Amino acid sequence: MALRYAILGLLLDRPSSGYDLTGRFEDVIGAYAWDAKHSQIYPELRRLDREGLVEVVDRGARGRVTYRCTEEGLAALRAWLMTAPASTGGVKNEHALRLFLLPALESDDALEVLRQTEAGAVAQVEHLEAEFAALQERTGSASGGPLGLTAQFGILSFRATAQWARWARDHVGGNVVLGSDVEPGGDVEPGVTSSQG
Repeated sequence: MALRYAILGLLLDRPSSGYDLTGRFEDVIGAYAWDAKHSQIYPELRRLDREGLVEVVDRGARGRVTYRCTEEGLAALRAWLMTAPASTGGVKNEHALRLFLLPALESDDALEVLRQTEAGAVAQVEHLEAEFAALQERTGSASGGPLGLTAQFGILSFRATAQWARWARDHVGGNVVLGSDVEPGGDVEPGVTSSQG
């Protein structure tokens, strides 16, 4: 259900074809918020068009159809944004699942996964920072417009992931008992025994 609102939000930024939207999901939203493939995007665009929430603004070569969000679409998006999420569950994140299961690995292997996690997060930060700079240039706004706010969320989230991976590397290999209440960047809480020293 949320896919349609993601599409409406992207179309608010600028009119786009299904092909354009697929690329934007891959580059921006899909990285950290909502993943969607072209096989999902095209049928949803047709449904939105039938409902009057988007409209066709151009038909190009090879059947390329460009859509924009209508006033009705904007109203529907705003109404959805003002309601509480129907569910806080349903997340499928293989990367996070692998990290959750990290204790199954030997220390050296776990350290390698954490190095890869940090490197991947840093690469995503660099990618999103370039996207953010492009949004600033295109919109003439220091915030990068509506999508700039989302890009910054991704940047800060991936920075936190990289920071966590560095913290976790320092605590793998018997330095801290798994499952203890040590907070990243913080001290051992009262009553919790660290295995260090």
